[in-house]
Amino acid sequence: MLDMNATIAIPHENGRIFQHFGKAGQFKIYTIENGEVVATRIEDVGGVGHEELGLWLVQRGVAAVVCGNVGPGAQGALTAAGIALLAGVEGPADDAIAKLLAGTLVASGSANCGHRPGEGGCGGGCGHCHGRCHG
Repeated sequence: MLDMNATIAIPHENGRIFQHFGKAGQFKIYTIENGEVVATRIEDVGGVGHEELGLWLVQRGVAAVVCGNVGPGAQGALTAAGIALLAGVEGPADDAIAKLLAGTLVASGSANCGHRPGEGGCGGGCGHCHGRCHG
């Protein structure tokens, strides 16, 4: 169960959950107190990606990430950083937070990297990560 006094981050683009965690250009960060959003901010990641995002998020006090697709390398980095992961979520970022706080958010638990069959997939080389695709 997620603490309702936490900082939660969502990879963000044009108000929606950006579906490739490791390539997100920005995150919307929500400060939650007593189960309510008390502040939000959007931060550019400044070129940080994939596994390095774990440290970037820790430096911002993030306790949980709500996202779409995320590969195994980034999943491992988030776990190692103690950040809870709610993956497989789509749609507007603010709606996802509202559902999370209401207890109705459905995270698929399927945190795949989002590659289509035949692209090599994560760990097998997707073609854009020199054989080291990390989601």
